Amino acid sequence: MVEKKKIKVLRIINRFNIGGPTFNATFLTRFMSDDFETLLVGGLPEEGEANSLHILKEYGVEPLLIPEMKREPNFKSDRLALKKIKNIIEEFNPDIVHTHASKAGAIGRKAAFSCNVPIVVHTFHGHVFHSYFGKIKTTLFKNIERYLAKRSTGIVAISNLQKKELSEDHKITSKEKIEVIPLGFDLKKFQENHKANRKKFVLNII
Repeated sequence: MVEKKKIKVLRIINRFNIGGPTFNATFLTRFMSDDFETLLVGGLPEEGEANSLHILKEYGVEPLLIPEMKREPNFKSDRLALKKIKNIIEEFNPDIVHTHASKAGAIGRKAAFSCNVPIVVHTFHGHVFHSYFGKIKTTLFKNIERYLAKRSTGIVAISNLQKKELSEDHKITSKEKIEVIPLGFDLKKFQENHKANRKKFVLNII
């Protein structure tokens, strides 16, 4: 019997700081079916941000770290991060590249396109298209995202509101190209020993 070839997924996240994207990327990496082989890469937290690598360790996920993946645009570090991701793609040879959040979405998708990865998907965990930057910089970011979205296989929004903002308000891409997939969280720790934990919590606040 011929063994079925696993689908390889390379997942790229901005950085491993506390927040929804870390949990989302970790769970998608850890709980994919056996039909998939996954690899997670990302940057380190910025100064003053809490490190979330303990979350990955808790679920048995071993990421590849790219220190050059910085939050702020930087020609030198961005170029190094792009080169490293290209090397990872060439070595891992993924069928799918799935990027999360803006910086990883820009660098990761650019690397995936240049390496001719068959399927490239991006998840918006938020956006900076209003109230963050001035008009000129916001317009620049929108144009970059439109270009990247046009070449992407698909776009994931985490809510219907976000889908509306991306497709109608900011016109990043068509609504047909956007799939809404809400973030999933592991609630097991909140369900175990529920009564005892509730009693302990009440006693602590009395």
